[in-house]
Formats: sequence, C-alpha cells, structure tokens
Amino acid sequence: MSDPEIQLDYFYDPFCGWCYASAPALKALAEVFPGALTMRPSGLFAGSGARPMAAMAEHSWRNSTRITELTGQIYTDQYRERILNNPHGRLDSTLATRAIVALGEIDSRLEPLLLEALQTARYVDAKDTADGAVVAGVAVKVAAERGYSVNEEAFHDTLVKDEALSTRTSARVRNTLSTMRELSGSGVPRLLGTIGNYREVIDGADLYGGAVAVLKAIRVARDHASILKDLVSAPGSSAR
Repeated sequence: MSDPEIQLDYFYDPFCGWCYASAPALKALAEVFPGALTMRPSGLFAGSGARPMAAMAEHSWRNSTRITELTGQIYTDQYRERILNNPHGRLDSTLATRAIVALGEIDSRLEPLLLEALQTARYVDAKDTADGAVVAGVAVKVAAERGYSVNEEAFHDTLVKDEALSTRTSARVRNTLSTMRELSGSGVPRLLGTIGNYREVIDGADLYGGAVAVLKAIRVARDHASILKDLVSAPGSSAR
C-alpha cells in the first residue's frame, strides 16, 4: 500500500488509554507506511495536564475495562495495584513524551516503537512510566533493538535536565495542538490522512479495529481523494 503522495499524522499522548486501544492500528501504519507516518504528541497529560494518579484511578480502570472488551488490549492486575493504586503516583507523560521526541531525532521510525514499548511497560508490566529512569531503560532497549547504541544514564539526564529537549518537545506539542484545532472534533487518538490536497480524519472504530480496519479506512480515504481529484479536473468543473 505504499503511496508517495500519502501523509499520515497520528495524534496521541503516551498515557492516553484510548491511544493504547489503537496501538495495533498504529503498529500496522508504522509497518506499511514507515516514511509517511508523523507522530504528533498532544501533551494531554504532560506539563500542566499532569495530575495525581489517585484523582484518575477509578476512571482509568473503568476505561481499561471498556478498552479490553472492545479491543482485547491487555491491562494486568499488577497495573491496577502498582500504578493506579499508588498513593504517590502521577499521571504525567512529560518524560515519556520527551523520550519519544529524543529517539525520533535519532530515527523517526523509533517513535511509534517507543510509544508501543512504553504502553506495554505501563499497562502490562506495571512499570511507572512517569519515572525518568524507567522511561530511559525502555527507550535504550528500543533503540538497541534497531541497532542504535544509547547510554542509559546520559539519556536519563537528558530527559530530566536538558532544557533544549524540553523546548523542542513543547514546540512539537504546540504544533500538534494548532493542527488539531483545524480539524473537526477533538481529542486523541486521531489519524489525519493527507492524499495530495485531500485530508480526512480517521478515528473511532477505524483506529480501535486494529490493522484491518485502519488500512481499510486509508483505502477508502484514497478513493475519496481520487474521486475529488477527478471532479476537480473534469471539464467545466467550478472547483478548478
């Protein structure tokens, strides 16, 4: 399904449960359209969007149950016990978002891989991915699996202390939010498909339905783009 004209923008937050619900779809996109996929961090639970885990624990577990029923994505009892019920826990995706940006500066193809690995670490392995040391360990492993050597201690220091990385991450979040304001609706996850001059938002069941559903949605979007192109180029078209 490779298409040089297609661009795919995936809007997400590392701590968004519904983004975890769309993880199989994102994995398919990263495999089929590796050069067309751009990750758009929304900052939903980063910075000023962070909050105490205790304030969200019950809501998060209810969402987890719904997501499992809808998609089959796994949430373990250990996640509920160690993450959701941690009285000192924070729902704060700041360092996870910075890590995705930092690895993306090495190779953009690492971004969806790290997002998936961080989601698995949190929801399945019950690791606190608000903690910089945990995030750094996951990121270094993802990089190594793709042949990149990253020093874990140095990467951790970068996540926590590097103002330049913080600034670049904030700029990407601002750019994401600006783009989202141009689209109908709101929230994450969302996928924006751009084919030539045609744009179509893909969300909901098309993202939660896994690889088959999302690739079908992209085929439909390409058909829509082709129809529009034919209409615009038709003799006498007022759209030209």
